[in-house]
Amino acid sequence: MDLSDHRQSYQQGSLADLGLPDTPFHLFQAWFDEAVAANLPEPYAMSLATCGADNRPSVRIVLMRELTEQGVVFYTNYGSAKGQDIDSNPYAEVLFFWQAQERQVRLAGKITKVDVAKSAAYFAKRPRESQLGAWVSQPQSGVVENRAYMEQKFAELDKQYADNVPYPEFWGGYELVVDTAEFWQGRAGRMHDRMRYQKHGDTWQVERLLP
Repeated sequence: MDLSDHRQSYQQGSLADLGLPDTPFHLFQAWFDEAVAANLPEPYAMSLATCGADNRPSVRIVLMRELTEQGVVFYTNYGSAKGQDIDSNPYAEVLFFWQAQERQVRLAGKITKVDVAKSAAYFAKRPRESQLGAWVSQPQSGVVENRAYMEQKFAELDKQYADNVPYPEFWGGYELVVDTAEFWQGRAGRMHDRMRYQKHGDTWQVERLLP
C-alpha cells in the first residue's frame, strides 16, 4: 500500500512568536476550549506514552479528566500495563491531536498518584456500568478466555453490588506534572508552527522549533 501521494495542505491557523502566555496551561486551555466549542469528538482524549523496565515504549488512548495548575489527570487500574510502566519509570508524555483544527499538543513530565480521597470521589461520579467495568477489568491487561466470562462476571458483580459499587483500591488517578509542552499548528507547505515551553525552576522558557 503506497500512500506517498496522499497529503493535505494545512490552512486552519497560525501560532505567532509574540503574545504567548507565560505558562503553557493558559494556551492549552484556550486551544482546548476551542476544540470543545467546535464540537470535536472527545477533545479530552489523549495518547499516553510510557516506557517501563523492559525499555519498550507503549502508547494508548486515555481520557484527561482534569487540567490542573501543573498538569493533567487521568484514571486507570494501578496494576495495568501502563500502571506497571509508571511504577518502573514515572516519566511519560501525552499527545492531544485535534485534526479538524490542525493542531497537536505534547505534554511531558513526571507522573504521580493523586490522593485516594480524590480518586474515590471521582469513582463515585462515574456511571454504574463504568464502576462495574473497573471491577471486571481486575487484573487489567490480564488474559481472559473469552468475552462470555467478562459478561458473566459483570452480571455477578451487578448483583453482588446491587446497592452501591465500592471504590476499588487497585484503581485511581495519576497526574502528569508537566515540565515540557510543545504546541504544533499545521501550516501550508509544511512550514508548521512549533512552540516549546520548558520549565526552569519556577519559570517557563518559550522557544520556536523548526518544523
